Amino acid sequence: MADRTVAFLGGGRMGEALVWGLIRSGGRTREELMVTCRREERARDLAERLGVATTLSNPEAVKSAPTLVLTVKPQDMETLLGQIQHYLSPQHLVITFAAGIRTSFIERFSPKGMPVVRVMSNVPVLVDEAMSVISPGSHAGDKHLAVAEELLSTVGKVIRLPEKHQDAVTATSGSGPAYFFLLAEAMIEACILLGLPRNVGTELIIQTMLGSAKMLRDTSLHPVELREMVTSPGGTTIMAIRHLEQAGVRAAFLNAIDAACRRSAELAIGHEPEDEPK
Repeated sequence: MADRTVAFLGGGRMGEALVWGLIRSGGRTREELMVTCRREERARDLAERLGVATTLSNPEAVKSAPTLVLTVKPQDMETLLGQIQHYLSPQHLVITFAAGIRTSFIERFSPKGMPVVRVMSNVPVLVDEAMSVISPGSHAGDKHLAVAEELLSTVGKVIRLPEKHQDAVTATSGSGPAYFFLLAEAMIEACILLGLPRNVGTELIIQTMLGSAKMLRDTSLHPVELREMVTSPGGTTIMAIRHLEQAGVRAAFLNAIDAACRRSAELAIGHEPEDEPK
């Protein structure tokens, strides 16, 4: 069993993006990667385009790699674990991407002492700008988290948090891209309302959002400070902000994200009342 071999169980968009990120960055060679797929045509496609080994057998992949990255959909997780549980060993490291699947659920199907790391990432993984948060299960230590960090850093930024925060992460950075896309959609529609062509409005808003995000990241200034840079007394920006505040936009965001967090907790699989927070 090659120490650096990584098997991705689930050859969907997330799995493909991670594999390609590892290859492109040099994090792993093609020979150190394997992907499992449900369909033969998908397996052939990934093998041809990425140059990695593919298989339709999840147990085969488990026997071939010490690090297993579970990128199947949450509703398919129990089926997957049923297929591989007799092939798992305490020497395996399992990294799970399935939203709402707690490490305790994975551990029920695992041999005692096997480390599990839970990940919440987001859709910008497709453009190497993901925000990923990793949390250790009962038997995962710093060395296991370091492996997860190494793999995920090829497609974005990674931070560590206790698993008790994962519902909040899901509601913020996990669902966050949808909030930005909704805002972009509304601003582009405003451009059209004001008589600008759709293609012009789209370019204006995308570049404005990109530039604003880079200012937040690179200047280290508080969002209030940056907003004040744009907001002149008696000007257009303060008039717009006044209307946004009157419409309750700030409160709407707070309530929406709080609702998303509560929904994440409701949908979570693997929680038991006697479970201790991690």
